Amino acid sequence: MNTLFVFISYDIADPGRLRRVATLCEGYGERVQKSVFECHLNPAQLQELRDRLARIVRPDEDKLFIATLCRADAARILVDGHGHIARDWDYWLA
Repeated sequence: MNTLFVFISYDIADPGRLRRVATLCEGYGERVQKSVFECHLNPAQLQELRDRLARIVRPDEDKLFIATLCRADAARILVDGHGHIARDWDYWLA
């Protein structure tokens, strides 16, 4: 099954929910900044993560951003500083 390159970013108002979201995301991808993860997920995993996040995040108080990138989009990512983008091309959706 093809996998997708997914960025997840969040701003969670409640410390308890924040910990739960962070712990959940750690199980699906790599933390690249404090509240930013990059993940390589197949469509079923992405849907499962979205469903699980929906049970935690409160849209009236929190912000959750999920971006799915194709190979061409990911190749145009620019990173300044000491950070990097994991480019495991074997796992990208073409």
